[in-house]
Amino acid sequence: MTDSSQTISFVVERYLSGCRIDSFLAKHLRNYTSWRLHRLVRAGQSTVNGELADYKQRVFTGQEVSVRLLEPPDDLMPPDEIPVPIIYEDDWFLVVDKPAGLVVHPCGESPRRTLTNAIQWYLDEQGPLKGIQRPGVVHRLDRETSGLVTVAKHHLAHRLLSIQFQKSRVSKAYVALVDGVMADDEGVIDLPIGRVPGCSSALMTTRGDALEARASRTAYEVLERFPRHTLVRAKPRTGRLHQIRVHLAALGHPVIGDEYYGPFGELKPPRPERMPNGKRPGPPMSPWIDRHALHADGLSFTHPIHETWMEFAAPLPADLLNAIEAVKAQ
Repeated sequence: MTDSSQTISFVVERYLSGCRIDSFLAKHLRNYTSWRLHRLVRAGQSTVNGELADYKQRVFTGQEVSVRLLEPPDDLMPPDEIPVPIIYEDDWFLVVDKPAGLVVHPCGESPRRTLTNAIQWYLDEQGPLKGIQRPGVVHRLDRETSGLVTVAKHHLAHRLLSIQFQKSRVSKAYVALVDGVMADDEGVIDLPIGRVPGCSSALMTTRGDALEARASRTAYEVLERFPRHTLVRAKPRTGRLHQIRVHLAALGHPVIGDEYYGPFGELKPPRPERMPNGKRPGPPMSPWIDRHALHADGLSFTHPIHETWMEFAAPLPADLLNAIEAVKAQ
């Protein structure tokens, strides 16, 4: 990809060969709507191999498509300057270490200051044109879970990485501090997970009355035992909502600080709504940490373009390290 002033150019990839020109441009310029790009082509602001493009024209492998961006993006993700540690970056994607308390995507209660807004700001700072790249978050972590998240910078990388995650071709590892002393050194939790009946929020359960229950497997190994707690590494083999938290709780060892899941399928009483700063009023769920003690510390997958196996790691954050030291001293 090259740019000069407000003109930007792309070479047509094989898998997009035969696309209409506005659809092709929309793949690359994801902060612009197809209609905005269609208008620019009709206004004579696009060329194919240096020749003026027709708005009905289709493009083919190897052609160079250029467009002069007369207007700013119309679907721009608002950028927010929030520091997020970058574990890895190349032309195709980023792997970041998401802090606890940061929502991944904008949503009703968090329309701004999410991980996606933070990465939009970071990408905007890399070049002269704002909004040319749009972050493509490939997978999610819960608000209070810290650790590794993959964010695509290019539409092809987003597509290929998403396929890997959907087909479980990715290795993920988490560290959790749980209540109680686990008896077995390792094991596999093989319990279907579904939605809690009669619950308006997205709470999950392994109980027999779970709605739309799906097969779910989590491997675990004990890292260290303490007087009343255990440090565990968990590796999900499937990708269900809240899977690790629900599975460990089902064994009788819920993650400390978890606001929803108690031992053996017990659900904790609802808590007050979050305040504007994202925190809930009242005391934290644990005396040792003010969120659930779960951190995504390992992630491995095949590079979407170079096809090499890549492994990433994120160190345990300070709050979790402090909690570990606190429970050791009990």
